[in-house]
Amino acid sequence: MTEIRFDSRVAIITGAGNGLGRDYALELARRGARVVVNDLGGSGSGQGESHNAADLVVAEIRDAGGQAVANYDSVSNREGGASIVQTALDAFGRVDICINNAGFLRNGRFEDLTDQQIDSIIDVHLKGAFHVAQPAYRAMRRNGYGRFLFTGSASAMFGHAWQANYAAAKGGLMGLSHVVAIEGAAYGITSNLLMPTAQSRLAAEMDAGFMEIPAFAQAVRSADYAASADRVEVPFNTPLVVYLVSEQCTSTHGIYSANSGRYAKVRIAAADGWVAPMGMPPPSAEDIAAHFDAICDPAVYHEPLTVYDEFTAVANAARRQSVI
Repeated sequence: MTEIRFDSRVAIITGAGNGLGRDYALELARRGARVVVNDLGGSGSGQGESHNAADLVVAEIRDAGGQAVANYDSVSNREGGASIVQTALDAFGRVDICINNAGFLRNGRFEDLTDQQIDSIIDVHLKGAFHVAQPAYRAMRRNGYGRFLFTGSASAMFGHAWQANYAAAKGGLMGLSHVVAIEGAAYGITSNLLMPTAQSRLAAEMDAGFMEIPAFAQAVRSADYAASADRVEVPFNTPLVVYLVSEQCTSTHGIYSANSGRYAKVRIAAADGWVAPMGMPPPSAEDIAAHFDAICDPAVYHEPLTVYDEFTAVANAARRQSVI
C-alpha cells in the first residue's frame, strides 16, 4: 500500500492548539506537510487568549523535524481569517489544505439561549469558516488544487438536546461544504464535512442538564457503548481526516462520520414519495394525509447532489407512479 504523503503541500488547521486540531497538525506534519497551526488560545468555552497552545504544537512539530508556523488570530472576523491565510502564503508560498476545526461550546436550553450564546457560536463555527475558507479558496484556485475539510457534528445531523446554537452552526457548515464542493470542482478543489467523535476538552463544557428531557435521557442511558470503550479518543478521528485531505482522495461533496473506530459516509436522501396527479390543481392537506405513508416510504429513494437533481428525481418518481 502506497504511503500517503504531503511533502509538497501546505496545510492550514484552525483550532490546532489542542484536541482534534493538534492531532491533525502533528500527523500531517509527520507525513511531510508544512503546517500553519492556528489557535487563539481560548478555553473550551471560548474564553481568554494565549499564544501557548499554538506555540507548543509548533515546537513539537519542529522538534520532530517538521515545518510549522504559529498563528494566533481569531477566525471570528474577516481580518483574522485573512491573516491566517496570509501567514501560510508568507511562510510557505501556497495553500493546499484548509481544515476548519476551530470552535467551542456554550450549551443551554433552546428557550434560554441568549444572543451572546447564539452569536458567539455562529461567529466562530460558521462565519469563521467563511472568513478562513474564502481567502484560502482564492489561493487554491490560483494553483488549480485544494482540499477543504469542514468540521461538522452529529449534533447537527442527528440532534442533541441543549445544543441548538452549536447544531445550527454545524448544520450551516454542511451547506457551506456542499457549495464549495460544487464550485470548487471547476478548479481541482474538493470539499468534505467530517462529523468527529472524541473525548476532547470540549466534552468538559457539556452540561448534563440536558438529561431533563426524558426521551433524550433515555436515549443516552440505553445506547450500546460496547464498541466505544477507549475508541472515542482523538486519534481515532485522524486517519479519516488525513485521507480526506490527501491527493489520493478525490471524493468531494461528502459527509463522513468517525465514531468509535467506525468510519462511514453519511447520506442525505429523499424518498420517492407521492407525486400528485398531473393536470390537476394542487392537492389538499387531506390528500397529503391520505398519502402520508407513501410520502415517508423509504423503499425507493434518491440522493440528490444539487438542487436540480431533485427535479430529475421527481420526474422519475412520476414515471414510476404512472403520473406522466
